[in-house]
Amino acid sequence: MDDIAEQPLFQPQDIESSATFRFLRKINDIHGLDLKTYYDLYKWSTAHLDLFWGQVWDETGVVGQKGSHVVDNAAPPVANPTWFADAQVNWAENMLRCRSVDKVALIEATEPTPEDPEPRLRRITYAELYNLVADVASALLHHGVRPGDRVASYSSNCIENVAACLATSAIGGIWVSAAADFGSEGVMERFEQVQPKFIFAVDAVVYNHKVHKHLPKLSGLLSGLADKISPPKVVIISVLSHQSSRETWEKDWLSWEDFVGQGRESHLGRAEDGEIKWHRTAFDAPLWILFSSGTTGRPKPIVHRAGGMLLQAKKEFEICGDLRPDDVFFYYTTTGWMMWNFLVSGLTIGCTLVLYDGSPLRDVSLLWKMVDDLGITIFGTSAKYLDQLSKHYRPREHHSLHTLRHIYSTGSPLAPPLFDYVYEHVHPKVLLGSITGGTDICSLFAGMCSALPVYRGEIQCRMLGMAVESFAPTGTLNPPGEPGELVCVRPFPCMPLGFWPLPGFGTEVEIKAAQDRFYQSYFSEFKDVWYHGDHIIITRSKSGNGGGLIMLGRSDGVLNPGGIRFGSAEIYEVLDICFTNTAGEFIVTDYLAVGQKIDGGADERVILFVKLPPGHSLTPDFEKKVKAEIRARRSPRHVPAQIIQVSDIPYTLNGKRVEVLVKKIINGAPLSSVNPATLSNPECLTFYRDIGEELRRACPRVRGL
Repeated sequence: MDDIAEQPLFQPQDIESSATFRFLRKINDIHGLDLKTYYDLYKWSTAHLDLFWGQVWDETGVVGQKGSHVVDNAAPPVANPTWFADAQVNWAENMLRCRSVDKVALIEATEPTPEDPEPRLRRITYAELYNLVADVASALLHHGVRPGDRVASYSSNCIENVAACLATSAIGGIWVSAAADFGSEGVMERFEQVQPKFIFAVDAVVYNHKVHKHLPKLSGLLSGLADKISPPKVVIISVLSHQSSRETWEKDWLSWEDFVGQGRESHLGRAEDGEIKWHRTAFDAPLWILFSSGTTGRPKPIVHRAGGMLLQAKKEFEICGDLRPDDVFFYYTTTGWMMWNFLVSGLTIGCTLVLYDGSPLRDVSLLWKMVDDLGITIFGTSAKYLDQLSKHYRPREHHSLHTLRHIYSTGSPLAPPLFDYVYEHVHPKVLLGSITGGTDICSLFAGMCSALPVYRGEIQCRMLGMAVESFAPTGTLNPPGEPGELVCVRPFPCMPLGFWPLPGFGTEVEIKAAQDRFYQSYFSEFKDVWYHGDHIIITRSKSGNGGGLIMLGRSDGVLNPGGIRFGSAEIYEVLDICFTNTAGEFIVTDYLAVGQKIDGGADERVILFVKLPPGHSLTPDFEKKVKAEIRARRSPRHVPAQIIQVSDIPYTLNGKRVEVLVKKIINGAPLSSVNPATLSNPECLTFYRDIGEELRRACPRVRGL
């Protein structure tokens, strides 16, 4: 990687005063050690998981009962060991430690529209948020929600959504969220698996300078769920009340205001002294379910443990990132992306969070104006956003941005030229934290550290307590600089409990299937260790960081356009529903969806290959119809950039489509890298090689691998 500069782009001013080195000195004092560098601390943290994570609990002031047990330090990751077996905690209680009547907890901003060119900012203090959460918790209890019940959201990024999440946790419920831009069928695939007792939804959303009514999508979701689960209670949040009429509501829907009023009257969620009746659970109790699609089957319902989410956020924000109560923390995200959970977890710091609903690029100056207007100090976004911005906008020429301390980027690898762009055209002294983790762990494997330099093209470091390594295909450890598979060779507290249903929440057959799928997803590739599906390089150590990370992209068949990951199965199901079981002009007999790298590897676009019946050709009308159905039933991100007719789809001898292989070929891998003995029809790969060359020539932004 000769293009990775050895000179740092950012150098911390006072390493010794950083939160990381304060923690290092405390470890030295307590355990009689002489750790000197970040890497010294990192190695100790991954060798002594019990001592490290126990000290993280103490250092960050977790509210709850800790107990004496932390973890079996000898357990392999595949054992998914119990953490803090004697602990009792509540995630929301730790989010609402601040009760200030003056400190703003949340600021909600909305994209302007022609009808509302200067939408007002909504603000809520920590004291107001606490009272709102207490009322929502009381209302949920009033309607019979109990610990372990699922409460779902099909909503925009608004204050009410945060309050509903906190209230669900407060009473021991399990939170489930889907973004409002998801098609109703995609949401149905998720919600039918977890059977929520409640659904919170907005009546409208703003995107790309327009107001989009949301209730028709909600009605479609409820109709699809009607014969699959018990009817959930529905609460409508009127984001744009003047755009909505209750004439379109079902008679049993509740308004947010009426629902909160019921809770205020019932007081079921409060003790006599006014304190919320926090339902403290085991450290390993489920907190929320996030969905990540593999390449086959339904979206995977990943269950995250309450204590793991809490302790990881505490470590990442307080010890590694050095976030402070006076920070103003913004992350551009929808409610269906794990970065929403990441952002909301910032409440545990007592800082101010900024929620934004709308397009980030319709007016490229909008988010940067928000930085100046709101004093944003921590700005979170995606590599795709920075790439698009770099083509035509230089924020430093139009905005002060003097409050910025950190910029975080995730979703896809941040290309080296984008590091240059940020330091030249956004802020010369900001900590640019490229971070990586995923929905699977809802936190970070590698990312930011305020005590370390930033080098061009590299993630700063492996996070404390996360024993990340690079494995060769044989399962052996790679030396620095060699590309390989991202693995974690020690357990970590944000490891999911499993896939839903957990034991006690389903039949024996369902639970066994979920357990088998969980094992196959993360532990079947390499014996005993966590396999994440990212292709990486761990660089040589510089400035005591133990080596940064260079992300080379996904190593499996997951699609990742614009930093939004989903499985090809989500596209395939639309084709199955709309185009394979119908008579008439629009028929598809087989299909294959893969990602093609573009923008120097910063992003990818979806290429859909379709096989049609003999004598049929792919017409513009056919292509338009396919794209329209995918957009309506999934989301705009799912729509293929190109649809290409093929004569054959490659399969393995076991009858599986070979997505990963085709992805590699269209991105430039030679046919000589293919073992034809593993395929039933290897002769068809010549077409994909040729079409790959055409696609790369036709798209000059494409990067060959």
